[in-house]
Amino acid sequence: MKEIIIGNKLIGNGHPPFIIAEMSGNHNQSLDRALDIVKAAAKAGAHAFKIQTYTPETMTLNIQDGDFRIESGGLWKGKSLFELYKEAYTPWEWHQPIFEYCKKLGMIPFSTPFDETSLEFLETLDVACYKIASFENNDIPLLRKVASKGKPMIISTGMASLGEIENVVKTITDAGCDDYILLKCTSSYPASPEKSNLNTIPYLRDVFHCQVGLSDHTLGIGAAVASVALGSTVIEKHFTLNREEGGVDAAFSLEPEEFAALVKETDTAWKSLGEVAIGPTKEEEHSLQFRRSIYVSKDIKAGEVLTGENISVIRPGFGLDPKYYDLLIGKQMKRELKMGTPLSWDLLM
Repeated sequence: MKEIIIGNKLIGNGHPPFIIAEMSGNHNQSLDRALDIVKAAAKAGAHAFKIQTYTPETMTLNIQDGDFRIESGGLWKGKSLFELYKEAYTPWEWHQPIFEYCKKLGMIPFSTPFDETSLEFLETLDVACYKIASFENNDIPLLRKVASKGKPMIISTGMASLGEIENVVKTITDAGCDDYILLKCTSSYPASPEKSNLNTIPYLRDVFHCQVGLSDHTLGIGAAVASVALGSTVIEKHFTLNREEGGVDAAFSLEPEEFAALVKETDTAWKSLGEVAIGPTKEEEHSLQFRRSIYVSKDIKAGEVLTGENISVIRPGFGLDPKYYDLLIGKQMKRELKMGTPLSWDLLM
């Protein structure tokens, strides 16, 4: 599977998972808070930091009712789309200080563009890659424009059918993007583990022959850690300083200690995968002595016959292998043997 370079990071199965902290609207319209979130994400070990680039006007119409009011259940019920995006958007004049601070702290900053104006603005900031949100994975004109910039693309596949994902891949590759990563995503907030369907991750990898990962909206880190065993090389998780302080996405975001655990445990999961290995490892060689083997369990006289009464399969492992037990029964001993003697072939008559 082709490796992908984003910033100074190689992404692929031979490398630790690429962990993205997503701020979204958790800045609560404060640049100071946004910068505090950047600092906390870096301290927690995030490799990259993602924001979203749009204005309420580029996302929807300023209409308060009808199709534009959120009536379904969830975190944002009762708000109009315009109200939600006005609360959540990251002012464009914040982008440069946020990105510069990320770089200073060793993280790779990038963003999700939602239209052509946001894309062109991000181009002036020379971002390392682009993210496509699930709700925009059907925006073929946007996909084509983003792909034309020649940078890696990370694409959430939430709500998309297999045919739609195929259309996404064809669109961006035709437009010049060969470096792309598909993220399994369940576009509900929060998402339940039962509806996460992580087995889709290796399926996407095998069908589209690309790097895959998880955009995770579940609570906690269990789904993300499990996804590593299924082939995730990229994990995106929403991040906040403190859920109790609120924020449009705070309810399903990780706090700093939780995010640090995510980074640690996904790395442990990746290291644990290793390779197909049968037989004792170098680390296990010392333990071989504690396997079972055949020992004299009662004093034996010269010429005496071995029986189930005077030999036993026990630890440690310095005697004959237990697979020879039945063969040894009835054999005579050359000499006297004390209890605790490991059996060997040279002791038989």
